[in-house]
Amino acid sequence: MDFDRIQFEKNIAHYSGGQRKKLLIAKSLCEKAHLYVWDEPLNFIDIYSRMQIEKLIQDFNPTMVFVEHDQTFQQTIATKIANL
Repeated sequence: MDFDRIQFEKNIAHYSGGQRKKLLIAKSLCEKAHLYVWDEPLNFIDIYSRMQIEKLIQDFNPTMVFVEHDQTFQQTIATKIANL
């Protein structure tokens, strides 16, 4: 997820919004679950990290429900889309 080794020595309170979001996504994928529920996973995420996240999801192929306004992410990841 593009973290420098030095980041692991810092307090999470000093992370940027994007770094916190990437950490939460990584933590979520490391926890075994039957269903992952994510709310706007791409908030604060840079393009390189977004590509990594998309690849992780495609390789891992979890069952998930997510809310994301980014149409490209929806089309890349989702198998079904519910418009509310």
